[in-house]
Amino acid sequence: MRWLIAFLGVAILAGVAAFVMTTPAGNGSPTAGSSSLAASPSPSATPSVPVPEVAEFTDPCGTFDTTMRWPYAITGYWLIPTADHCTWRRQFGAIHEVGGDTVIRIGWGLQARNLDDGGRVLDGEGNVDARYEPCEEDGVPCALAAENDLKAANPGNRVSWTFVYRTDEAFGPGLFRCPEFERKIVTEKTVFYRIVAPDDGTDDPSCSNIRTKGRGYHVILVAAAHEDSLTELLDLGDRFGVKVYPALPLAPRDPAQKTRAAKQGTDTLATLTRRIMQDYGARFQDRTSLGGFYQPFELQMREMEYLGDSDDDHPTLRVYASQHEIVEQEMPGRPVLVSPYLDARKQRPFSATPKQVAKGFEALARTGVGIIAPQDSRGTGKVGLFWADQREDEIDERLRPAVEEKTNGDAYHGSTRDYYREMSLARTRMVEQGFNVQLWANVEAFEPSGDEPCAAGSKRGRTDKERLDTAVAQVGRYVSKIVSYMWSDFYTCGSPSLAEEIARDYNRPIAADAIRMQRDIQDGMEIRGYNIPMGSKVTITWEGQEEPRVVDVAGVNLTEPPPDLPVRMGTAWIPFDWTQVPEDTWVKVSVAAADGRAATETLHVRVRV
Repeated sequence: MRWLIAFLGVAILAGVAAFVMTTPAGNGSPTAGSSSLAASPSPSATPSVPVPEVAEFTDPCGTFDTTMRWPYAITGYWLIPTADHCTWRRQFGAIHEVGGDTVIRIGWGLQARNLDDGGRVLDGEGNVDARYEPCEEDGVPCALAAENDLKAANPGNRVSWTFVYRTDEAFGPGLFRCPEFERKIVTEKTVFYRIVAPDDGTDDPSCSNIRTKGRGYHVILVAAAHEDSLTELLDLGDRFGVKVYPALPLAPRDPAQKTRAAKQGTDTLATLTRRIMQDYGARFQDRTSLGGFYQPFELQMREMEYLGDSDDDHPTLRVYASQHEIVEQEMPGRPVLVSPYLDARKQRPFSATPKQVAKGFEALARTGVGIIAPQDSRGTGKVGLFWADQREDEIDERLRPAVEEKTNGDAYHGSTRDYYREMSLARTRMVEQGFNVQLWANVEAFEPSGDEPCAAGSKRGRTDKERLDTAVAQVGRYVSKIVSYMWSDFYTCGSPSLAEEIARDYNRPIAADAIRMQRDIQDGMEIRGYNIPMGSKVTITWEGQEEPRVVDVAGVNLTEPPPDLPVRMGTAWIPFDWTQVPEDTWVKVSVAAADGRAATETLHVRVRV
């Protein structure tokens, strides 16, 4: 009997151990912020997207799967950095569940700083900055220690300026050019990196000139982390099949015009960018989940000049070009993504028309960026969602905090669709000139204000899936991908959260475009959009029509899709005799699913017959 009791005891212990190993740590119930919002990856996913690993995986944050349950039209999201590593995991899981395959990181800026008499870094108010105060070498503040070392090597050396940069990443030895004068300083909470570089931006490949040639230097103090967040994000990207776009260092702002990058400090920014890219190249060159890099310096999309060799080149575009050239040199094949904003408000002196914005797109493309993802600017109220035949309609009530005018035409130079149409034409022109640039859309997932703000200290309110569907319909014809600012906190606040709304209604039809198209000898209409399978119905109306026409979808994806369509966008064809529509008449096209759910946005098309 003893052997039987012992055997049973071992079996029970093994069962308990298995239970502990496969049970998530903490509260396993989904919340708005950690929603278990993750069926198999969409078969239409592009080959460039890494395939998620589907085996069960356990870590300190719990066990999770990598299935995609509710694939929506938006496939990329911005994330705010967080100190909670389990939050990263939950966010990736929730993003992937609703069809996300791209995560874009918010970044930090390089800043010039003054020092006090003791060599300690001061903040913008003139006080000792607590973040950099722990950085000491043998009791000497790091900035002063760097200057002492430089002068000891050559009395003619001097430090002309000190810069600081913060991050939650950790770097390898690839960050340093000259370990004798550059070093890593480890403290209890922070790891500091001390970088020295000539203030003329030359950034010598060796240490020899430090001793032989007295000159001015810039000291860069990087306040970083013990554990590397980017490695963790790339690991999560591999796990979920998500491309990660970490941010480049943000340029210092011009004190006189903060919307522009400062000319002073550009060389130092180039040095820091080059060092970071070289370190990334040593550590991440072969990582599939590293999609590219995000240029976080935001500017308005308007008519700008950039030729690459002109005194009239836009100063921020010069900074863009400098950083993007370094990325291409050190990490070839990884595109740089920029996301400028639009402002179509007629009463604002710096607003821009669609054609002026198209000129800005061309200038941006000349800087070497690979992806331009303009903000649709509906969330801030700077652009409206309306069709050409709705210019005399009253604006959306939620736009009142941003515009005072009553009608769409009085308030805006054009609609979201007008701006993306012109940018798509500009993109075609630039591709023909040899610039390999993509046009994405960044759909803002918030309202100008609201009773329920999602972020502390912000007046911006939460929006709903109905408005998101409308934005997707407005941009969908002209872009190759739709991303959104941002997951945290705009998709996770409120009850139900926006992420939960998507999960409940992810496969509602979204019609983005309709064109006249014959099949054999039969006249008809091809509708481009999302979730329009066989069984869907299309209602067609126009002014003067006796009664609406309701037509069943007769075929889906019957033609070869044009290049650069967004993931999951397809086509549906219906028979329709266009000769019955009067010349120059606007036709409204409404799509409904077999279960009766109608698309939020009705298409407005005009076909000259």
